[in-house]
Amino acid sequence: MARVAVIGGGISGLGTALMLGRRGHTVTLFEQDARQAGEDLDRDFFHWDRPRIPQAVQPHSLLAPVRTVLHAESPDVYADLLARGAREYHEFDWFGEHPPYRAGDEDLVTLRTRRIVLEAALTAAVRRERTVEVRSGCRVRALVFGEGSPARVTGVQVGTETYQADLVVDAAGRRSPVPAWLIAAGCRAPVVDSHRAGIAYLCRWYRLRADGPRDPGRVKTGSAAPFAIAGVFPSDNDTFAVNLVLSTGDPTRGALTEPAVFEAAARRFPATAAWLDLDPDPQSDVLPMAGLDNRWIALADDEGPVVTGLVNAGDSLVHTNPTSGHGVSLGLRIAQHIATHVDQFAEDPMGYHTWTAQALRPWFDAQVTADRATEQRLAESSPASDRRAAALGACAFDDPVVMRARAQVRHLVRPADEAYGTDEVDRHVTAWLAAHPDFSPQHDGPTREEWEALVTGRSPARLLTAAKA
Repeated sequence: MARVAVIGGGISGLGTALMLGRRGHTVTLFEQDARQAGEDLDRDFFHWDRPRIPQAVQPHSLLAPVRTVLHAESPDVYADLLARGAREYHEFDWFGEHPPYRAGDEDLVTLRTRRIVLEAALTAAVRRERTVEVRSGCRVRALVFGEGSPARVTGVQVGTETYQADLVVDAAGRRSPVPAWLIAAGCRAPVVDSHRAGIAYLCRWYRLRADGPRDPGRVKTGSAAPFAIAGVFPSDNDTFAVNLVLSTGDPTRGALTEPAVFEAAARRFPATAAWLDLDPDPQSDVLPMAGLDNRWIALADDEGPVVTGLVNAGDSLVHTNPTSGHGVSLGLRIAQHIATHVDQFAEDPMGYHTWTAQALRPWFDAQVTADRATEQRLAESSPASDRRAAALGACAFDDPVVMRARAQVRHLVRPADEAYGTDEVDRHVTAWLAAHPDFSPQHDGPTREEWEALVTGRSPARLLTAAKA
């Protein structure tokens, strides 16, 4: 059995430690934050200052790989998630009655929950593992190197103590110091592919009132204007988030941090207005997040691994902006793969690097391409122009065959060209267009003129009154 040191106690680190521990490996997890997710979800979510993890308070939809991996590796964690308030939503629930079953349909399920609920469930499970030691409030200061070419990592240093390991897993996140440590030690530089996402997010959390309406009915969770996207994230324990997405260069972005302005703007989109009309209780300020990028950090180049005895996982390996919600899904898939092949990767990590490039890199590349298109559209307020592509999205909410393809892409089951590129989907979209001859790409959000009038030049109180009128 291997001795493994895991740097970082976020979801990827916890998942990796848990899956390794349950296979009998000896794991020490080092997390520099002394606090861990516990039983008071609201306290931990709304009142835990986590500047290194800005995405922790942003809305999440946990995609199919989360459910699939947890069912396979730790069904107790999945049961705990549901017990703590996470809710399952199948993509076919939109239709009320599911279409005839096809293999794989059972995987097209979103877990509607805040990230903190998954953290709490994983933390509780890790505490129960006798082969896993969690050292909270312990910051790894350096890697320990042995002899070899390429250099071999043999452990980590915490203060004056050294912890020996057969494998070190860097799960320290998007701000991981490990690449800099490798360069300082004389290793070849990791290969970094980084693309700035010129997209800004603003969200606000609400809770449905105990004596109020519980559901807005059959309403889509997303709306769009040429320059902005609005979405609702139904979540656990009667909470939900309203989210607005704009270009980082949009001059009105700063005004939206004022809660009344944010809510007035959100009420101009049908999807978010339907939820705000339920008269929920606000639970947070407006929470902005920008300065995002899509980044891939490979610890291997054309010559092979830049180091042995070390692999990177989760956001330390790949992180994408949260538009598609890939982070947690990819993190748990990586954790499962490391746990399954740890002995092999401890000896030679090249198999790991090959797997990540084949299994994960295509999703990264697809996100980069999608973000470029979204950034350009938001920055230029470009109207939708591709009638058939727009019909593909609209048709999905009328046709289960197209919805299945859409869900397979969304849940990282099949790439878009494969899911949408079938004769069956083509026939269904063609039939839908024939039945909707007047269909043209359009947005259901406000025009730029309406937005400018709403967001600028008026007091917050008047904005909110006007939006509710």
